[in-house]
Amino acid sequence: MKKSAVAAILIALPLAAFAQMKVASDKTIGGFAFPESVACDAKGKALYVSEFGSKLAPAEKDGAGYISKLALDGKVIDRKFLPAAGGEKLNKPKGIWVQGNRLWVTDIDVVWVFDLKTRKGRKLALPGVTFANDPAVMGNVLYISDNRTDQLVRVQPADFLNAKKEPQVAAVFQNAGVNPNGLYPSRTGMLYIVGFLAPDKPKGIYALGVSGQLKKVSDPIGRLDGIYELKDGSLLSTDWNSGSLFQWSEKMGMKQLATGFKGPADFCVLPQGKGVTVVVPDLVQSQLRIIALR
Repeated sequence: MKKSAVAAILIALPLAAFAQMKVASDKTIGGFAFPESVACDAKGKALYVSEFGSKLAPAEKDGAGYISKLALDGKVIDRKFLPAAGGEKLNKPKGIWVQGNRLWVTDIDVVWVFDLKTRKGRKLALPGVTFANDPAVMGNVLYISDNRTDQLVRVQPADFLNAKKEPQVAAVFQNAGVNPNGLYPSRTGMLYIVGFLAPDKPKGIYALGVSGQLKKVSDPIGRLDGIYELKDGSLLSTDWNSGSLFQWSEKMGMKQLATGFKGPADFCVLPQGKGVTVVVPDLVQSQLRIIALR
């Protein structure tokens, strides 16, 4: 898709009574090794955290990365849950997506899918991708962002763990000026995308429509990482420029909820009564913050 095709087409969000959320509690947990992403498994009562392990070198293939399994309150269950001992190693695992008993995680130029019960895994190379960032599953399609090469790719079937045929990998768009980072499937069938480039080149929120069109949702905001759609249609996202977790809607714009992050990366959300609990990894400070919003 050409950059010109991304023209400033704003998506009109459904008219709704957007309510700005407020922080009810904010707990910091240390002891991690450069955590980049957290996935919430409410049914399995677990959090999964991707960690670089050795140093903050996100493109280095040093075999030092791993995925930790935590309880929902942040207590460590298994520091090196994945990959299983004796198997292939992870380098710098980034975005995680959990659905059922499957876990997907990106790692520089490949994507893995693991069975959470057996810990069996399968690696898939992503030709042309150099900084695979966030995975998201929609139906039978796995989408993967690469902000450095400015492209979004899809993998079919999404669950290729036991697939007999080689999965198909294809570009959805390239060089669109989005620099896609975080991904999240909207309830309307769109795929939300946030962009991440440089401090002086802010990116905003975009959406991939059901027919494949790429649309601009917001004006440029910053260096955006994670993205999540709340029940009222407003969005949560993290921004490295402001070091914050924020809420956004077309009506109210960007409203910061929690600040003080050095590297607010790809978070997950757990519904809690009338609010939500957001687990945000701070990649730079090697911490997790568990933030209750009401």
